[in-house]
Amino acid sequence: MLCATSRLLAAREASALPAHPRGRAPAPRSRRRELHFPGHPELPPGDFLVGRFTKPSVPTGRRVILRKGRMPPAAGGGLAGSELRPRRGRCGSQAARAASRDVATEAATARSPKRPALPSSRRFEAAGRWALLALVTLTSFASRFHRLDQPPHICWDETHFGKMGSYYINRTFFFDVHPPLGKFCAFLGSMLIPLAYLTVLELSRSLSAALLTAALLTFDTGCLTLSQYILLDPILMFFIMAAMLSMVKYNSCANRPFSAPWWFWLSLTGVNLAGALGVKFVGLFIILQVGWNTLSDLWHLFGDLSLSMVTLGKHLTARILCLIVLPLALYIATYAVHFMVLNKSGPGDGFFSSAFQARLSGNNLHNASIPEHLAYGSVITVKNLRMAIGYLHSHRHFYPEGVGARQQQVTTYLHKDYNNLWIIKKHNSNSDPLDPSLPVEFVRHGDIIRLEHKETSRNLHSHYHEAPLTRKHYQVTGYGINGSGDSNDFWRIEVINRKFGNRIKVLRSRIRLIHLITGCVLGSSGKVLPKWGWEQMEVTCTPYLKETLSSIWNVEDHINPKLPNISLEVLQPSFPEIMLESHMVMIRGNNGLKPKDNEFTSKPWHWPINFQGLRFSGANDTDFRVYLLGNPVVWWLNLLSIALYVLSASVFAVAVQRGAHLPVEVEGLSQVLLQGGGQLLFGWMMHYFPFFLMGRVLYFHHYFPAMLFSSMLTGLLWDTLLRLCAWSLASYPLARCVHVLGILSLLLGTAYR
Repeated sequence: MLCATSRLLAAREASALPAHPRGRAPAPRSRRRELHFPGHPELPPGDFLVGRFTKPSVPTGRRVILRKGRMPPAAGGGLAGSELRPRRGRCGSQAARAASRDVATEAATARSPKRPALPSSRRFEAAGRWALLALVTLTSFASRFHRLDQPPHICWDETHFGKMGSYYINRTFFFDVHPPLGKFCAFLGSMLIPLAYLTVLELSRSLSAALLTAALLTFDTGCLTLSQYILLDPILMFFIMAAMLSMVKYNSCANRPFSAPWWFWLSLTGVNLAGALGVKFVGLFIILQVGWNTLSDLWHLFGDLSLSMVTLGKHLTARILCLIVLPLALYIATYAVHFMVLNKSGPGDGFFSSAFQARLSGNNLHNASIPEHLAYGSVITVKNLRMAIGYLHSHRHFYPEGVGARQQQVTTYLHKDYNNLWIIKKHNSNSDPLDPSLPVEFVRHGDIIRLEHKETSRNLHSHYHEAPLTRKHYQVTGYGINGSGDSNDFWRIEVINRKFGNRIKVLRSRIRLIHLITGCVLGSSGKVLPKWGWEQMEVTCTPYLKETLSSIWNVEDHINPKLPNISLEVLQPSFPEIMLESHMVMIRGNNGLKPKDNEFTSKPWHWPINFQGLRFSGANDTDFRVYLLGNPVVWWLNLLSIALYVLSASVFAVAVQRGAHLPVEVEGLSQVLLQGGGQLLFGWMMHYFPFFLMGRVLYFHHYFPAMLFSSMLTGLLWDTLLRLCAWSLASYPLARCVHVLGILSLLLGTAYR
């Protein structure tokens, strides 16, 4: 928008002046040379945050004439290559300056074409850029791999992710709150710096801005620490940065639609989006950013009347295929491999439904044959239908003093355990139903039953005492001795949507247990008990009779030697059902995460100011402590840069809106500031502000994807501001000195450790 408006104003002012006679253009007073500004895709107005501007009325790739004697251009040319010419004076009207530029342009076109640069100089320049990229990459890997074997003990979440690697090797199924892709990588954190370097170079066309960004990330202790451990965050950040780079590269190919580079970068963007979401669900933030960029692009194309509807349809189809179908296919393929590899029973079985477990080799439900209908005397496990709640469970520990009645605890437990076994008995009989002389009696809908805990011989019991954590719910306990108790042990079993007298089917029937005396319904609140409850989940008897998943159960294991068995193979779920269930379990697991002992949780407002870090090593494990904390110079400079960017971008936006004319040099730098910086600011916002809305436990490391964007914005901003300051100076040597010394000062400042 800034570029378009200023060019339109200049063209309008110049057109108001009398034209020079043909062939009589005034000769320039000093040598001039041409500087080419590459064109950029036209975009809807008002979206400066994501770097989108209205297409200028003049053709892209317009040539302008600048006087020699300016500050050297940003290495790499392009937008920032609007070489910073020292101001020789402030006299003269804007119209006169515009007319002078127009006259100079005519004179330039009348001259013979300029000789192209020698091939040897081009090769030398290209070799220099590759050498600089190699140096940045080498520095990144050297800093990340230095003392990689220290400390010799496991740090923080390496406890989980290290074990997950062994689970994959042994093909043992486990549960994790994150998608599966991140478990396959461990060293991609070293690639963050080269990716950030290339992204800023593409946005600013300035080697000094890219080098400053690389230095910020190289010397940041937080990024360094996070990249040296078996964690998901470096892998997530790799895919985020790769998606950002490929999106920027794809934008730069907008003037060559459907070319090979255009297809390559568009497809690579989709691949990286699948990778980001496949590591952690917060990868959704970069998907939203790319989605906004794509919508803006399509909206601009829709407003281009020179494009036919067929061409618009091709653009839309290409983006659907590369940015929706391709990422979705890769994401689903990741889960297909995950489930294909992990086909053995493991510690994660209990988080999933009984039908899901039936597909796991080694699970007692896999290829199992169990009695189909529930009968008295059967030994059973009862599983809650709400995701990640688990099995009805009891153990020999009592509720502490002051927490209801001091009776045996009843909880839900996510894992297979002998304490999950219950014996179903009649409420008014103590005879052994498994006696061969007695006939088999099936449990039917509406029966009054008693559930006796197999390991402790205490009955499932409830009374009017309040539940431990949930107000207005009743406590559930284990009561009695050797199966003898009182009337508070009686429960009526009901099958959802069935008639009285119907038999109860294993795995298939959805049942509720209603307490006969109080009329409450057995359920789980999903709340985690304190340490006295072994951090298992609370079981309550709710007086609210509304049907919810937390109060609905199914019978899973069923042992009764008097009954014939049926195969459970027919109950195995399809792949879409597995995908849906796994995502529901992961989302609930994420929301239910609790901090460990001695862990430092934090709030989002703590993160940008580097207020509090995260301890990686245990407090008493070793003298070698690892603490995750950012470099204060880098982090506070990033925070200052965000505020400074908002101020400077607002000044430029207001100036253009008021019709102010900007010199050509300032116009080019303003495009870098608003266009490239807007993309980075938008990325920072998308990866930071959503955490204020999250109810889960948060840690310092959640800010690092946003920190990448703020560091890139810092490099781009300060390089642009220093060039603007240098442009305002009258002396060329002084201007060059200001820019070089400013960049060097920032580079040296980031090396603080």
